[in-house]
Amino acid sequence: MMENDENRGSSFLKNCKPYIAMISLQFGYAGMNIITKISLNGGMSHYVLVVYRHAIATAVIAPFAFFFERKAQPKITFPVFMQIFVLGLLGPVIDQNFYYAGLKLTSPTFSCAMSNMLPALTFIMAIIFRMEKVSIKKVIYQAKVVGTVVTVAGAMLMTLYKGPLVEMPWSKDRQLRSAGGTTSGETSDRDWFIGCILLIIATLAWSSLFILQKAALNTYSNHQLSLTSLVCFMGTLQAIAVTFVMEHKSSVWRIGWDMNLLAAAYAGIVTSSISYYVQGLVMKSKGPVFATAFSPLMMIIVAVLGFFILDEKIYLGGVIGSAIIVFGLYSVLWGKYKEEKEKKLLEEIPEAIKNNSESVLAKDKNEANGNINDELHKGDHDGGDHTKCHSLVINIPHSTRVAST
Repeated sequence: MMENDENRGSSFLKNCKPYIAMISLQFGYAGMNIITKISLNGGMSHYVLVVYRHAIATAVIAPFAFFFERKAQPKITFPVFMQIFVLGLLGPVIDQNFYYAGLKLTSPTFSCAMSNMLPALTFIMAIIFRMEKVSIKKVIYQAKVVGTVVTVAGAMLMTLYKGPLVEMPWSKDRQLRSAGGTTSGETSDRDWFIGCILLIIATLAWSSLFILQKAALNTYSNHQLSLTSLVCFMGTLQAIAVTFVMEHKSSVWRIGWDMNLLAAAYAGIVTSSISYYVQGLVMKSKGPVFATAFSPLMMIIVAVLGFFILDEKIYLGGVIGSAIIVFGLYSVLWGKYKEEKEKKLLEEIPEAIKNNSESVLAKDKNEANGNINDELHKGDHDGGDHTKCHSLVINIPHSTRVAST
């Protein structure tokens, strides 16, 4: 009885691990958004932040790639080098710089809400590059198309409509205390609109990175840490070049034991290193849809932390748009989940038919051998003429043709 309880307890803990890991990751991502926002508001250049972040990420990931994946490394041919070059450009340079610039002009909660567009935009990019086919007659593809349209509509609403300030019951005291002064951190409608456009461009670059990464993983299927360290290293070099062009003061490179160093180290270690490893483990066991489904939780955590730490203001357009985006997100994820389930079922059917055919053939063979042995033993016990030819009953298995649907 005790053994059954122990087995049940260990099974429960094993099933809970992916959920605990993904929830912990959302807290990690939320912390990155809050710390980065504080650093950017303090005057740190987002170009320099991207350089330091990916330099730290390279220093963290590269030793693991060297010790665990140094055998049978793929050759870096020119096409492979160009893939790594473009991945570094899309991820560390375009995505991160535009995201940080948009974060500075809007808010952490708003930026997280925009990030929920990723599955829908990736779906659009996959259709454009003919990596995914759409059969509009099937419900699963209808759900993905409708979810994509709804997600884009939510993003457009958040971009074009800011709306009035949403008053929370617990925020009245703070508003009364700050009524006498002006808040310098509040952005204008024009800056808010520009920030929205920057966040959309960042999400587009992020979805493009996923599309290209799928092709790169064909070469680095067994060397994912190596690919990540190479992309981070290439992105660091590209980000340095971009920073030299955009920032002309040498003082922007100075960093001390302050919030700027914490933002770079936190983003490099937690977001670009630990999260990559943990999310990879979860995706192997539960699939990419499970991993993506937790992203709205990050938005809620950031909204709570942003209010208490940054005194963040929430506007009606952001609330309505976020709700629409989350609805569209889960519509796309539901369609993706059903599609993967259908593919898995179709892959299992031929294997099941093959195993069933082999078992039927083996059974018929055993029955045939048994009938032959019975006839031979019967002839030995009859005591009659051994030159007499006995009749044998042999079951010959019939081949069955399965029509492919």
